[in-house]
Amino acid sequence: MSELDEAWAAALLEAERQARLAGRRDIADYLSLRNSNDLLRKAGVDWLIAEFTTLAGHANRAGASIRIETVEGHRFRTGNSTMVGHQLTLQNGVRTLFVEAGWPRTPRDGFVRGGGLACACIRHLGIRKASDELLLIKSTTGAPAWTLSGSKQALHEADMRHHLKILLG
Repeated sequence: MSELDEAWAAALLEAERQARLAGRRDIADYLSLRNSNDLLRKAGVDWLIAEFTTLAGHANRAGASIRIETVEGHRFRTGNSTMVGHQLTLQNGVRTLFVEAGWPRTPRDGFVRGGGLACACIRHLGIRKASDELLLIKSTTGAPAWTLSGSKQALHEADMRHHLKILLG
């Protein structure tokens, strides 16, 4: 977690505490939900980036030569909204796979469509039809789960392996 994220989390906790002391349960409940959702968002985004990084590492140990690069604080567009999060770039020769994941941080960034917590894009440079958009939802167990946008189909490791297979050509 970055220093800014830590400071934001601390400010939210203090605001929640102040709201409870002032008898503003509605505000305190909202801030508590916001904090809970932010933790789910962070866990979901971190998991997605870590899984793709791990799979690329396994491929490299098996003889591939994938160059791995990550960027924090990355901003990307999905629909009319701007998401802020992480970008993982996997490059194999001229083929490039981008994994972008995040959520809106300010009101001007917009919102996550479909009632989700966060969005992600898995983009193959030059192969648009192979790309996927993902939505992070709260599953029935309360844990975060990535689904393919426009469906309730969950993202599985096999789907991620398929994207790496396309990258490796």
